[in-house]
Amino acid sequence: MKLRSRFASLIGTKAFYKMVLAVAIPMMIQQGITNFVSLLDNIMVGQVGTDQMSGVSIANQLMMVYNLCIFGGTSGAGIFVAQFFGGGNHRGVRSAFQFKLIVALIVTVVAELIFIFAGPMLIQSFLHEGSATGNIQATMVYSRQYMLIMLVGLPAMALSQCYTSTLRETGQTVLPMVSGIAAVLVNLCFNYILIYGKFGAPAMGASGAAVATVLSRYVELTISAVWTHRHTAQAPFIVGAWRKLDIPSNLCKQIIRKGMPLLVNEFLWSLGMTLLSQSYSTRGLATVAAINITSTITQLFNVIFMTMGSSVSIIIGQKLGSGDLEGAKKEDKQLIAFSVASSVAIALLLLAFGPLFPRLYNTTEEVRSISTQLIWIAAALMPFNAFTHAAYFTLRSGGKTMVTFVFDSMFVCVVMVPIAWCLSRLTGLPIVPLYAICQGSEILKCIVGFIMLRSGVWVNNIVADTM
Repeated sequence: MKLRSRFASLIGTKAFYKMVLAVAIPMMIQQGITNFVSLLDNIMVGQVGTDQMSGVSIANQLMMVYNLCIFGGTSGAGIFVAQFFGGGNHRGVRSAFQFKLIVALIVTVVAELIFIFAGPMLIQSFLHEGSATGNIQATMVYSRQYMLIMLVGLPAMALSQCYTSTLRETGQTVLPMVSGIAAVLVNLCFNYILIYGKFGAPAMGASGAAVATVLSRYVELTISAVWTHRHTAQAPFIVGAWRKLDIPSNLCKQIIRKGMPLLVNEFLWSLGMTLLSQSYSTRGLATVAAINITSTITQLFNVIFMTMGSSVSIIIGQKLGSGDLEGAKKEDKQLIAFSVASSVAIALLLLAFGPLFPRLYNTTEEVRSISTQLIWIAAALMPFNAFTHAAYFTLRSGGKTMVTFVFDSMFVCVVMVPIAWCLSRLTGLPIVPLYAICQGSEILKCIVGFIMLRSGVWVNNIVADTM
């Protein structure tokens, strides 16, 4: 009876799921289309050759550190945006938005300098002998060319993140979906034109993919910014946001205190993921190509639980900001259960159809075989990833950023990276069992996340006394 009651508490009402889907579906559509187009882009570059595909993969792995630093740097203020909006405080939302702009500017300038001057050294760390596939020198050239072009798009990406994340946190999820869809369509069209040299354009290969991505980011920024400034009734936070800096010192201190761990967390987590990929790359360029194929395909299938995590942040953040702490605890359980159950169904689809995707690439049988096995491993771990992702956003929504720091990036850096480093350098373990052991440590993280959620340390209203 007690077990049945606990199970029933994980199931929401029809109205609850309607509300959740109203928040999540626009993000799912946007992210799903984005990841699907990324898959098509990846296949397009992969059709040109394995060296170009590997070069793009290495550059994007490094760019991921920047992307997640922007995400982490703005997420601290985003916690306050959601709770200010839940409490009806539009001035607070505007101040948090301005804080995001400042952080995005600083992170972008630092990233540009690092990639310009240290880019070749960083790329070189991924290039190793060890397989029959790939040309190291050619891969280096393609990766560096791609990276330099991508740097042009970093300012647009940073500003777009500030606008779209704030719109989502204030309940405007449709416009970010529209701007994201427009961006990926532009990216797809120009990829086809510039990678293969269609309609009289030069065949630029991997460099063409970079140009298309840069164009798409400026399209996304333009749509997001123009809509926001023209619809002040739906986005009142934007009124005066660019005329006068209005960040109360108390709020600034609070955002820095809560947000700095998130920035450091995303930096260390993305750095940890990059170091994991670098450890995997010691098994040769075939592994680099296989990891690229695996990550691109799994990102497409991960859309459900990734957007459910963002939904947790928005819904629970607004509940906490409005003072409904008991409602936040109840709905959080239901959101997490929904996310995990959905991911089980998606994982079964990936197990069934995942092995078909490597056949779409113009690469070797060695790469196809490795990527197929890695896809199966990723599918088996998907429900565990769904739980830890939702747990992370739950802890973050309540302002427990130091806890999320320990839970997320410290786990990667203290557990996963040392395991990968030792196994890749001190043993001759092939890539498939090496990947399974390293990624499988996510199960330990589930245990930690469950304990943290049960403790209730995240149930806090953090905006009551900030303004």
